[in-house]
Amino acid sequence: MRVLVTGGTGLVGSHTARALQRAGHSVRALVRDPAKADRVFAARGVPVDAVIGDIADQASVDRALEGCDGVVHCAAMVAMKASRAQQVLDTNARGVQFVIGGAQRRGLPSIVYVSSVSALFRPGGPPVSPDSPVVPAKTAYARSKADAETMVRRLQDDGAPIRTTYPAGVIGPDDPGLSESNHALRTFLKDTLLRTSGGFQAVDARDLAEIHLRLLERPPGAGRYMAGGHLLAWDDLIALLDELTGRRVNRFPLPGSLLRFSGRVGDAVKRVWDFDFPLTSEGMAFATQWPGADSSKTESELGFAFRDPRETYSDAIRWLHREGHLEDRHVGRLRGREETTT
Repeated sequence: MRVLVTGGTGLVGSHTARALQRAGHSVRALVRDPAKADRVFAARGVPVDAVIGDIADQASVDRALEGCDGVVHCAAMVAMKASRAQQVLDTNARGVQFVIGGAQRRGLPSIVYVSSVSALFRPGGPPVSPDSPVVPAKTAYARSKADAETMVRRLQDDGAPIRTTYPAGVIGPDDPGLSESNHALRTFLKDTLLRTSGGFQAVDARDLAEIHLRLLERPPGAGRYMAGGHLLAWDDLIALLDELTGRRVNRFPLPGSLLRFSGRVGDAVKRVWDFDFPLTSEGMAFATQWPGADSSKTESELGFAFRDPRETYSDAIRWLHREGHLEDRHVGRLRGREETTT
């Protein structure tokens, strides 16, 4: 099968491309930066047919889709500044319209859309599941994912063979950049962790890639699949990082109510000072009121088991250290150990 992967030079897309290639599929990637594509793919021995273009440009998406049997749409624009909100909304809407809609119009039998738990999260609500309703959002990125989710569900209802995944935070080694959740892990170890309500839910990038592979290889059909990985209460995450590194990570107790108030202050400040930092009411609600994600359908239908979080966090921390994002003193006894590769 020839599969188009968008966002292939990001954490999710690059691991998905590698999983497809290892399984014997031919991978095409729609990329904006050919030099980065060479660094991510060629330097690692992953044969990829790169098409230069952008998900918001229909002509380049059409070129990339030509001759493909399947697609995994991982790409999305993420930006926290209010001045870029409309660009985020427009880019992500066009991406779904051109990539997912284009694949559907061509009759591709295997289409995977990478959504987000942010499209389904309701503070104070029950654990999110694939059947959770789409929730209105405040930030541009979350709104764009909610709008895209509505569009994709409409296509699924009309019979399009689209399978949607809903990743929680994605962490893991071999990150072509420093994606949001890997950046958060770096901050936890380098600066401090807050002891508060809620918790941190993360899926290993390699597990998410395996889910995408299995969905692509299934007979044509539609479906929605949570990719939650493991939810750790903040105290449990602190204990795990202490255990893995053999050191005491910095921690600071702060009530969830105070963090949510600071998020509302951040919303107000952003109206006059357009800072690029996730101090928003939405972000603080995620941090302190996240109810968890139910991945039982994914596990039962695909016969899939998420790897032990100790492996995920150990490998991610070792990678962060090897790439210079963390110093020896931050990783403790994980320094110098080899990470797993699959």
